[in-house]
Amino acid sequence: MMPIVGIAQDIPPIVLPSPSVPISAPTDGVFFADIIVRGQVILQIGSLANLSASDRADIINRRIASFLAQSPTTGSITVQTDPQRGIATLQRNNRILMTVTQQDAQDFGVDVAGLAQQWATALNRAFDEPPLAIDVGQRLYSTIRQFQRDSIDRLPTILGALLTVLITLLLASSIKRITLAASDRWEIDYNSKTLVSRVAYSSIWVFGTIVALGVLGLDFATLVGTLGLTSVAIGFSLRDILSNYFSGIILLVSRPFQVGDQIIIQDYEGTVTYIQLRATTLITYDGRTISIPNLQVFTATIINNTAAELRRSSLTIEIDYAADIARVKEVIHQAAVKVESVVADPPLDILVRELAVNSVKIEVRFWVNSRRLSFLESTSQVAQSIKEAMTASGIDRPNEVYTVQLKDLPRSCDDRPERLLQPDRLPPT
Repeated sequence: MMPIVGIAQDIPPIVLPSPSVPISAPTDGVFFADIIVRGQVILQIGSLANLSASDRADIINRRIASFLAQSPTTGSITVQTDPQRGIATLQRNNRILMTVTQQDAQDFGVDVAGLAQQWATALNRAFDEPPLAIDVGQRLYSTIRQFQRDSIDRLPTILGALLTVLITLLLASSIKRITLAASDRWEIDYNSKTLVSRVAYSSIWVFGTIVALGVLGLDFATLVGTLGLTSVAIGFSLRDILSNYFSGIILLVSRPFQVGDQIIIQDYEGTVTYIQLRATTLITYDGRTISIPNLQVFTATIINNTAAELRRSSLTIEIDYAADIARVKEVIHQAAVKVESVVADPPLDILVRELAVNSVKIEVRFWVNSRRLSFLESTSQVAQSIKEAMTASGIDRPNEVYTVQLKDLPRSCDDRPERLLQPDRLPPT
């Protein structure tokens, strides 16, 4: 071994291997170590036969720190070559910073003098440049290099995670198609089929994501804890939106109404056109579109007019006291059953409901098929048929009779009462 003694007494010597001594691998498994200036990596050095790369870098970094601690720092790093021993030294103010050996030259594929000059230039630039420029450039370089190292080291893990995601995608898509195909045999509407397929699809993705994160090395317990905290935070901030979604799921499962049903929700009445996870859409009878949040739908009283196939309607008809009630009932019955949407079972109810001052009020109750024809249209057709049948049978509605009493008239009017009895003076009847 040939010891290299530093010029300054405070610099410990670095013992270089002789050409006859074989180069052995470092015991710590690290072949290169970082030389750092102001927290940023400037270059890398290799190990020597009797000195690991990490120990060698620690010595040099300590010397660099002592240079930077001097205020102000003067002088630049120069290269001193020793052709006889085949080495070069980097010095500043007659203090040796580091030694470039034949092993370093072999590691980087250049001669000793060229490598020493490259390292001296890099160190001078790091010493002289403003700290901000060094920080930005070196951080970017370090980040990219670290990313490259991590990517290479974790390449099997990344490939395993990507393979897991690909398998999850294929499996989730297949489950979704199978669920939609199987749900065609169930007696459920399209929205419920969509809900079932989405739940199955999302469940596969959740399981596949957990497996992929596990392949990447994420601890499952940490993941569960993170998801728990995140769920609480999201739940507080989006509780109204999430309430609408959960209400939509419950509505699709419980199915209090379906698309095409005519329902009444609070002050809204119309035909259901779409049931989404967030809101239910109605088309009112006057053509307006209303989207009601599912939370309001879930908590409101819902009147479904078309849930059952049959629905009862009623009409009130007034006849004269002189009319034959039995005959009127027969005429009404024959006229109502002629309407296509009126069903025979349950039968019609024709009831005398009120004996008014000038008329007898008869109520007609009948059941219509609300799915065959709209409820209002069926009621209108029955009313028209009854009116035409009563007119054809000579059954007229009673006329309204008004009694006019004249009190406290002037004397001039009492002297000529005949003028008050003229037809054009009488009120219309």
